[in-house]
Amino acid sequence: MKGRTTPGARNVKRHTHWTWATVGMTLVLLAPAATAHHSSAMFDREVELVLTGEVREFAYLNPHSWLYVTVSDDDGAVTEWGFELSSPSLLRREGVSPNFWRVGDRVTVRTNPLTDGRPAGNMRGAITADGKTYGNANGLEAPAP
Repeated sequence: MKGRTTPGARNVKRHTHWTWATVGMTLVLLAPAATAHHSSAMFDREVELVLTGEVREFAYLNPHSWLYVTVSDDDGAVTEWGFELSSPSLLRREGVSPNFWRVGDRVTVRTNPLTDGRPAGNMRGAITADGKTYGNANGLEAPAP
């Protein structure tokens, strides 16, 4: 009776087949969600703004850190901007600690803003009044203290 399988063995094979099919379909369905999280489509890569203001908060947390800056326009209107940065582990490798920006620091930021017009963007570079730089700070002038 070599080569014959018992009914129990057939059930195990059938269940194994369905288990792998379920795992495969789950991975296929979750892949877009995983890639969407890391998308930068919300930022307008064609527009680059340079803004100067005062640090209100530096949120050094996962999965992305944020720098919040109070910016005054030419008419005196004040807007709080949020700038997305990398994770703390990547920032640490670039020399950015939790105390890199402190509340009240003056900073000039280069950013690609959100496409929907809200006051936030992906930080490309920055320079503080005391000359500390982050990212692509080429051409940015340190703000007056």
